[in-house]
Amino acid sequence: MNDYHIISSKALDIVTIYNIFYKNKKLKLSEESIENIEKCKSYLDAKLARNKKPMYGINTGFGSLYNVKISDADLSQLQENLVMSHACGTGERVPESVVKVMLLLKIQSLSYGHSGVQLATVERLIEFFNNDIFPFVFTQGSLGASGDLAPLAHLALPLLGKGKVVHNNKEYEAAQLLEEYNWEPITLQAKEGLALLNGTQFMSAYGVYLLLMSHKTSYLADIIASISLDAFDGRLDPFHDLVHAVRPHPGQRKVARRFNEFLKGSELISREKEHVQDPYSFRCIPQVHGATKDTLDFVEKVMLTEINSVTDNPNIFHEEDLIISGGNFHGQPLALALDYLKIAMAEIGNISERRVFQLVSGLRGLPAFLVDNPGLNSGFMIPQYTAASIVSANKQLATPASVDSIVSSNGQEDHVSMGANAATQAYTLVKNVERVIAIELMNASQAIEFRRPLKTSPLLESFLEQYRKVVPFIKVDEVLHDDIQASIQFLKDVDIEIEELFLNSYDLK
Repeated sequence: MNDYHIISSKALDIVTIYNIFYKNKKLKLSEESIENIEKCKSYLDAKLARNKKPMYGINTGFGSLYNVKISDADLSQLQENLVMSHACGTGERVPESVVKVMLLLKIQSLSYGHSGVQLATVERLIEFFNNDIFPFVFTQGSLGASGDLAPLAHLALPLLGKGKVVHNNKEYEAAQLLEEYNWEPITLQAKEGLALLNGTQFMSAYGVYLLLMSHKTSYLADIIASISLDAFDGRLDPFHDLVHAVRPHPGQRKVARRFNEFLKGSELISREKEHVQDPYSFRCIPQVHGATKDTLDFVEKVMLTEINSVTDNPNIFHEEDLIISGGNFHGQPLALALDYLKIAMAEIGNISERRVFQLVSGLRGLPAFLVDNPGLNSGFMIPQYTAASIVSANKQLATPASVDSIVSSNGQEDHVSMGANAATQAYTLVKNVERVIAIELMNASQAIEFRRPLKTSPLLESFLEQYRKVVPFIKVDEVLHDDIQASIQFLKDVDIEIEELFLNSYDLK
């Protein structure tokens, strides 16, 4: 069963999620989850049979139509209509990697047995996950507060044999793919459409995926900044543990200790310095990078709470004989966390660009723009422009989405989180930070060559040796776009030990 992750009441954590996707595991429901789903469904069926009172979303309309009673004969059509009418997303397609996380998180939420869905519905979602069948989902359409209605409607459409999917890099009409797998469309029963559409799995899937990206980007930013520090002939004094012991923010202390590890054995860092201080973009790396790591820890706690929760509505408590209409679909916790993530990751890009600027400025014995014969050669002048353009765009993307709201559904849904906008903004922003630190790596690796024959640390020399296999030292002007793209891809391909990637910054052993 090592090839499977068993869906159960055991909470998902970030390492488990990483392993599910990194090791390409399939999903399977535990006996506990099957029992929870079936008990809840049986309770709901019995409740409908003996209770003819209106129950929101089960035998009523939705949103501002909550007072419209629906006949028993129309309950299945009600749920199917809900899915079709709400599938009105637009914009870019959501990346398939994020859609796969959406499937996992929707399955997990439904497995707790508070949603009233059929077992067959959950099992079909698992089949989609296990066979890499990805519904077309679109980035625009969710207000982040009746759940992610439009994106989740698109996720659910193929259950009905509607909409489109991607499978093995080929686009299919959902009905065509169901036929190929000899699957009948799911006939939705009471509340199922609402259970599928209510929930925060669009926002939280982006949040989980961005955490995986951000942990790696944050680690790589430390590696690259340590190369920049050595290339700039910087000082290691500001990374002394005593400095951080008297201001013991956990992330700050972790970064300082990491830099001492990265630079151990460097000939450059240990030589006598003519200058007594470095600019803030070097001297304050522990404070800036560390604050981002502490932010990632906070965001991770929010996301893990969310993905191990029930976020559809109404919630069914069969043991207590209660069906309660609440607001667990409201994305405010996620919206705030995603905005915080945006700001924190934007700062990694901001300080990285400042180090790029210092490296090309002709200071401390480095040639202007890191090239021989400057003037004839522009060297690394314009990559700094590119980095500056990106970090400026990130400042705009980092503007909080969560402070906004807009009225919908005839005033019934009168405050929304805008967490979905925060999620898609954060995705663009973190991708941008990857590009900025790739540009810093280009500059830092170029600058190091002007310090030869002195070497940096064995660890960093090994890292640079691998990098030089894809991006050469630049002797004269050439088209640098290709080198930037190669640098970005190099960082994507770097494999980091899981213990390093997710080492909580609060663990200072």
